[in-house]
Amino acid sequence: MIDCAAQLLRAGRLVAFPTETVYGLGADATNAQAVERIFTAKGRPSTNPLIVHVADVAIAKKYAAAWPVVADRLAQAFWPGPLTLVLPKTDAIAPNVTAGKSTVGLRVPNHPLALELLRAFGGPVAAPSANQSNRVSPTTAEHVRQELGDSVDLILDGGPCRVGIESTVLDLSTDQPSILRPGGVSREQIEAIIGEVATFTGSIGHDIAAVSPGQQLVHYAPQTPAYRFDTSQRGLIEPEGNGMMVVGTGDAVKKWGPIVAMAKLPDVYARHFYAVLRELDALGLSAIFIEMPPDTSAWQGVRDRITRATRPLGAWYANL
Repeated sequence: MIDCAAQLLRAGRLVAFPTETVYGLGADATNAQAVERIFTAKGRPSTNPLIVHVADVAIAKKYAAAWPVVADRLAQAFWPGPLTLVLPKTDAIAPNVTAGKSTVGLRVPNHPLALELLRAFGGPVAAPSANQSNRVSPTTAEHVRQELGDSVDLILDGGPCRVGIESTVLDLSTDQPSILRPGGVSREQIEAIIGEVATFTGSIGHDIAAVSPGQQLVHYAPQTPAYRFDTSQRGLIEPEGNGMMVVGTGDAVKKWGPIVAMAKLPDVYARHFYAVLRELDALGLSAIFIEMPPDTSAWQGVRDRITRATRPLGAWYANL
């Protein structure tokens, strides 16, 4: 199956494969026509760049026009793993991979099936999440089938994803390293290796070319209207019957009735978050309310995904 998948990539076709974060929709990152198939299958705007997956550091260096010392230190600490490094790219990477930008996001995924595929292919694989654009990312092969169907030439099934949310994206192309998207590696972990880093906290319009995926205001979202609220707003949530669901952490939310009590540990919460959203999305609910977890570094990846998947609680009251 791996040899077949590698042959399909060489032929310019699409292969979905598991990583430790989410399932990716892969194409040869040096083949612009193959990459364009990703954008078509997902309905993804061309302004939203793709992360490139490689088998090891040596291959990553072939496609980075510059490789600073901090990149070596970070790769040694976190690769394979959920950290993407944004670096100046070589001309070998197709321009549509990077939304026309001169930089590319590179990472070595920490999943045996992904690494086996990347070694067999021997080159860079551009792979965003294997779902329709802006929708909830897939964490199982079945999620990919539901989302993309026959748009994918082959789906490799590696079981549920262990991390469950996308990689941290760290921009090393500027003087000050900056986290463009929080994810599976925390800011504290990064700063322990290279010192202080900045953090991007805003959003970019879909008509503007981004440096990293996940910078748009709306992303990773269910089709059901979803609203976020802080713990201090618990008293304002009054779900009625089966029309609404509340997603919260721990036993304190049980008074609400129709709720999903998520794990109190950030890594466990992240692992199941997208799957829970998909389950709720399939219920035909009128609304989903999601309690924001603690505002700490360990929760930043989860908080970012909730923020981009929801609207503030006030927007729900405005529609009543």
